[in-house]
Amino acid sequence: MTQKPETHAPATAVELMTELIGADLHDLCDAAEAAIEHGGGFGWLYPPERHVMESYWRGVLLVPERELFVARLDGVIAGSAQLQRAPRNNEAQAYVGQLTTFFLAPWSRGHGLARRLVEAVEARAVEHGLKAVQLDVRDTQTRAIQLYEAMGYRRWGSNPYYALVDGQWVGGHYYVKPLEEWRPPRSGGIG
Repeated sequence: MTQKPETHAPATAVELMTELIGADLHDLCDAAEAAIEHGGGFGWLYPPERHVMESYWRGVLLVPERELFVARLDGVIAGSAQLQRAPRNNEAQAYVGQLTTFFLAPWSRGHGLARRLVEAVEARAVEHGLKAVQLDVRDTQTRAIQLYEAMGYRRWGSNPYYALVDGQWVGGHYYVKPLEEWRPPRSGGIG
C-alpha cells in the first residue's frame, strides 16, 4: 500500500497594517520586487534599490490619508493594496477613495488573496463613509482587469498614453465602483 503525501492548504490572511514588525518590511519588499519583475509594479518598471523600497513602505504608514493592507500566505507577506482618501482640504472628493498599489507576488497567486485584498479596501472605504472607490490600471494587467470587472468595477475611460514602458506607450484604464449597494464578503474577510 502506498501512502499519499500529506498536503495542507496554505494559511491565508489579509490585514490592515499600522506598523511593520519582525520580518514584515523584508517580506513586503521581497513581494513587491517579485511583482515588479513580473510586470505588476504599481508604477515601478524595475525594482529600485532596497533602501528606496524600504523608505517607500515606511513612508506609506506615515500618511494619514493612506491605509496599507497586506495579504499573507503562510504568514509571509505576499502582496498589498492601499486605500487612499482625499486630503482634508479636498471636500469635493471627500467621499471617493482610490485603490492603489495593488499587487501580489507571482508565487502567491491562486489562493483568493487578490479578491480578499480588494474586498478589504472596499470594506474600509465603507467604514470611512466613502461612496465610491476608483482605480487605474495598465491594460497589460489583464488578470487584475478581469478581477476588477468581476467585482463590479466599471470602466469609465481609457488613455492610450497611460505609461511609457521600455520606450513604448502602454494604454491604461480608469474604473469606479459605487459603494451604495456594497455588501461584506460572505467569507474570508480581514484576518
